[in-house]
Amino acid sequence: MTNAKTTWIEKHRFNGISDSGHQIVVDGDKTAGNSPMELVLIGLCGCTGYDVISILQKKREPFTSLEVRAQAERATEQPSVYTEIKLIYRVGGKVTRKAVEDAVRLSKEKYCSVSAMLAKTAKITAEVEYVDG
Repeated sequence: MTNAKTTWIEKHRFNGISDSGHQIVVDGDKTAGNSPMELVLIGLCGCTGYDVISILQKKREPFTSLEVRAQAERATEQPSVYTEIKLIYRVGGKVTRKAVEDAVRLSKEKYCSVSAMLAKTAKITAEVEYVDG
């Protein structure tokens, strides 16, 4: 079981903490921290990024960097869940395209629990950009 909690600070700000002990400010107004929905996207990028790096390391691919960005659209009516999410993976190094594409596919189809949850309401697509170095 994983535990998390938030404690109200002021206005629409909360201090969040989970079992890891790391704290984060959550702000519905986006003035002092990320909004809850922004944190969901950050969580998705981190989850799939972890998967892709792990897979590339196991395949001994010589990557030098990875950036994962998310561009998302939300429903116009409440609850305004994400309906479309485009993930952009920017990979640096002399990696093989097949290895990266396989890693991205495996993350989406098998490993990333955040992606699996979001796929219940959102169409998730992926694009890979390659950078030398």
